[in-house]
Amino acid sequence: MPKRESTTRGFKRTAQLVQGRVRRASESRGFAQSRLLTHWPEIVGDDIAAIARPVNISYGRQGLGAVLTVLTTGAQAPMLEMQKQTLRDKVNTVYGYNAISRIRVTQTAPTGFSEGQASFDHRPKSAAPPAPDPETQTRAHSLVAPIGDTGLRTALEALGRNVLSKTKR
Repeated sequence: MPKRESTTRGFKRTAQLVQGRVRRASESRGFAQSRLLTHWPEIVGDDIAAIARPVNISYGRQGLGAVLTVLTTGAQAPMLEMQKQTLRDKVNTVYGYNAISRIRVTQTAPTGFSEGQASFDHRPKSAAPPAPDPETQTRAHSLVAPIGDTGLRTALEALGRNVLSKTKR
């Protein structure tokens, strides 16, 4: 059987390069599943992710479940307290079993006050890139004008705008 040629030519995906470091950093805080940290808004929903973030998971001596510490601001703490059971159910779906038995809401980080001053505002998902200058737009439009297919012409014009604006930077 012939040996398969590598198609990556020595390059690795970014996720492979960072995966070990993210796992070690998350395990130092007790997170066996780093997905809980990296996909927090997808797991708990945008409404809870906007007001809270996971800080620590501590395991009891008896091994009867872990305690998830969640950081929030003072004004949002009562709202989060009312949603603790829903939050626990959503987090336990990531683990596949009842790994989290209790959720503790804190208004400051366990290591000190400086970490607790984090902002929970998330960037909007669809931030529009800055518009290229009119000269670049007209040049890209003139380059693709002879193409008859409108879909292909539009795609190539967008590609041309990106390439031409990149060369000017």
